[in-house]
Amino acid sequence: MRLVPRSLAGQLTLLLLLTLVVAQGVAVALFAWERVEAVRHAHRDNVIARTASVAQLLTDTPPALHSTVVAAASTHRTRFSLTGEPLVRAAGGGGPAAVIARELAAALGVDRGRVRVGPVWARYDDDGDHDHHDDDLDDDDDDRFHDHDHDDGHASWRLRWFAASVALPDGRWLNVAVAPPPGAPWGVTFLMSFILSALGTAGVAVVMGRRIARPMRHLAAAASQFGRGEDVEPLREAGPSDVRSTIRAFNLMRERLDRYVRDRMAMLAAVSHDLRTPITSLRLHAELVDDDDTRRKMIDALDEMQRMTEEMLAFVRADLRRERTERVDLPALVDSVVGDLADLGHAVSAEMSERVVVGARPTALRRALRNLLENAAIHGGPAVARVVRVEGGCVAVVVEDTGPGIPESEQERVFEPFVRLEESRSRDTGGTGLGLAIARTIVRAHGGDIRLENMVDGGLRVTVVLPEADSG
Repeated sequence: MRLVPRSLAGQLTLLLLLTLVVAQGVAVALFAWERVEAVRHAHRDNVIARTASVAQLLTDTPPALHSTVVAAASTHRTRFSLTGEPLVRAAGGGGPAAVIARELAAALGVDRGRVRVGPVWARYDDDGDHDHHDDDLDDDDDDRFHDHDHDDGHASWRLRWFAASVALPDGRWLNVAVAPPPGAPWGVTFLMSFILSALGTAGVAVVMGRRIARPMRHLAAAASQFGRGEDVEPLREAGPSDVRSTIRAFNLMRERLDRYVRDRMAMLAAVSHDLRTPITSLRLHAELVDDDDTRRKMIDALDEMQRMTEEMLAFVRADLRRERTERVDLPALVDSVVGDLADLGHAVSAEMSERVVVGARPTALRRALRNLLENAAIHGGPAVARVVRVEGGCVAVVVEDTGPGIPESEQERVFEPFVRLEESRSRDTGGTGLGLAIARTIVRAHGGDIRLENMVDGGLRVTVVLPEADSG
């Protein structure tokens, strides 16, 4: 399973989401820490105020009511008690304990020496009595608290957040053992708001990622169309500055290439057209030659030049017309070309194939297939054509003949203009050497290619590979 998406939009979205997850995680950690600190400070201030109030109340009430006052002031997180000895045996040094002691002394209005603050293990019985264990823990443990209850039906053991002992005027000590403040760093409301915020942020990340990648998708589609020889309108410059620069460069390249090709094709058309006049003039003069053999050779050469000129003009005119790309049923087109050639007496046939649709310019593709099938029928004997699907979302038109084939060293050269092989492509057949060149030019303009291959049992296999049209 691929975890990283292939598309630019997917990768941008993943990058934004990962960044947001890290940022949200850090923000949540900071928020939780600040919330815990705020609650702890509020709880501590509340305990200090309550301790000062209880101490003042004990001073102002008769001793007979002291136990009632202490019991009424105690809660499950703040336990008060009166003892002859302090719960905290030694005053804390520095750190948080010193801060609490200083604030508690200020709230009580007493000397700092009459207040002791520190962590403690304490056992509280139901009647309010207590024992002391490990009274002199280090101040570094002030913030450490683990609530372990061992309920034996009579008493509970708890590690308190901190404990304080305050000396009263009558010589007794008012002790308070404080548990950590209630509540987790985050509650249900916070978690719900965080989840909703994360989902909203993720939605924005997806939309922005797709928006940033959209111009690149349009550019890729335009480049693919332009590579198949289709007309492409100038793209609108959109997106980040780098993407805009890329689109601007593509538009400029497309304009220059289109102008270059059209200029060259127009020049070739003009030359081919202008050759008609001198060829016609030479033919008239050749008719006046007395020697029959010389006259026949001259007329044959001029006829060949005329055919080459007409074929080149036909190709150039078709290209300059730039017919629109359509969805074409490829097997039906092959059957039509085979039928036309069979009517002209060529030994060609087509095998049944499933329906395959390609995006093509029908007239140009028909010309390419006709050149290939006609070439196979003339120079390779009976030829058979079929349409098959190949890897990579492409289809292929395979043409096989029973001729002598083409040497591997010559298979690329036969696609060059005006090249004909003496051994298997005789001039007596009337070829001009442009058929394969024109066919490959047309196929490549459709985003495909042509491959030649000699078969083991003899004959030549010509494979025309074309991209299959998108479904729709």
